Formats: sequence, structure tokens, C-alpha cells
Amino acid sequence: MPIDPDVAIGADLGETRFSWTSTDVLLYHLALGAGASPTDPAELAYVLEDRLRVLPTFGVVAPGFRTFEPPAVRFPGIDVDLSKVLHGTQSITVTGPIPTSGEAVARARIADVWDKEKAAVIIQEATVASAAGDPLWTTSSAIFARGEGGFGGHRGPSTAAELPDREPDRLLEVPVLPQQALLYRLCGDRNPLHADPEFAARAGFEQPILHGLCTYGMVCKSVVDSELDGDVTRVASFATKFAGVVFPGETLRVRVWRTPTGHVVTASAAERGDAPVLADTVLTLA
Repeated sequence: MPIDPDVAIGADLGETRFSWTSTDVLLYHLALGAGASPTDPAELAYVLEDRLRVLPTFGVVAPGFRTFEPPAVRFPGIDVDLSKVLHGTQSITVTGPIPTSGEAVARARIADVWDKEKAAVIIQEATVASAAGDPLWTTSSAIFARGEGGFGGHRGPSTAAELPDREPDRLLEVPVLPQQALLYRLCGDRNPLHADPEFAARAGFEQPILHGLCTYGMVCKSVVDSELDGDVTRVASFATKFAGVVFPGETLRVRVWRTPTGHVVTASAAERGDAPVLADTVLTLA
């Protein structure tokens, strides 16, 4: 079905009531590689419930954490083949530390649809509040649907995070486990692109690729650990643009520049000649 922007833009996607426990948070952190140094007190704060702190990026996956069916890209005015879809951008802004357990309501809508001629970009926004109505966090994401452009919509804005004109303040290398995608799919994203070699081949990849949101969480954790001494409460927001794929077993090379308001970050695949993975990545301090 062709995309109908008149129907899609502004469409109310309803509300999702969800809950989470410390077990969900622990699994999420482990799926990002936390606990690799199992006696390090800094790592234990991610994997032991008696001292648990929650990475802000958990809020992105929390509403769908117990979703066990592969996602479908069907919204009012939009029906896209899952094999054509890639994650384009993601951001989260938190009002304070995410609780280690809780109940909440997410309300989502299609904020915009951009026509890039050879592809469509679908922008979703969601607000999350506690069961008592207190705001917890907001998210914004863009999905990139190949071959779905040309419907006569606007191209959307062109924005980029400016990198400081100097060498990065910190250079990090973050290993991606060979089984990282198989672990991360337990956090709710069962898209076969990340697990099934035959499905990945139909989508044009030589092997299953890592979830973009896994890369997103791993890079956020690396910056929080290296620049903020693991203090997740210092993060107000974390936003990125997915610039390329990551294959399980590779190494993420993360470059970090300090700014007056936070950090600007890039990530690349070290084994593929520093092929870009994340761009326009900004961590804003609370």
C-alpha cells in the first residue's frame, strides 16, 4: 500500500500500558554487555538488584519489552514490508532517573513522514508517564523504509551535530559479542533481520546485523562509564542517527568530544576501516 501522508501524519497510535521489574533492567544491561568484568563494582551496579542503576536508554525499549512477535510496520496510511525497514534515528529525554521497576503508560503518534524519493522516513513520538500521571520520559524515532518514497511528501529538515574541530577527548573500543544480537532480541525486538541468516540475505545483508538500539545502548553506556563515572542520573537526553550497520563480533570505535552541555559522539566499525555506525550523537547533561 502506498504511503498516504494525509492519513499518516498526526495519526494517534493509541496508548500502551506496561510495567517492568528489576529483572527486565538486568536483562537489558546484560544484553548490552554489562558485567564483562564481573567483579568490577562499576559493572555490578548494572547487574545486581541491590545497587541497581538504570541506563536512560532502557526507556526506549521498556514499552515493548515483553513483545514476542516480530514487529509490523502498519499504521494509519502506512503499510511497509519489514524487510525494507531500517532504524534511522532515536532519542530519549528523561525527567529524572528511571525507576528500577514500575508501571507506566506510553502515548504515541506519527509526528511526520518525509519523502526522500527512494525511501520514506516515518517519525514517531511517544510520551511516557507513570500510572499516577507523572511524566517519566519522551522518545522520538525515525524508521527508514527503502523503496517507499516518491509519494509527493516533503523531504524534511537537514540537521547534523557539529563536531568540534579537534581530536576527540576520548577514544573507546567496545567489543560486540558474536551472540550479542541473539541476547538483545530477548529485550523485545524479534525482527528476524537480527537472527535469521536467510531473512538477512533477502534484506541484502551477508549475515544478521546487530539491532540499532543495541548499538545505541552500548555506546551510551560506554560514554556514561568513561565520562560520567557511571552516574546515569547525570544524563538528560541521548540522541543518535544510525549511519551504518554493525555485525556481531565486531568492535565499536567510539570517539567522544566534551562540550559545555554534554558530549558529542561518533561510533564506527573498527574492523571495516572505521565504517560509520552512529553519527550526530549527542548526550546532554542533566
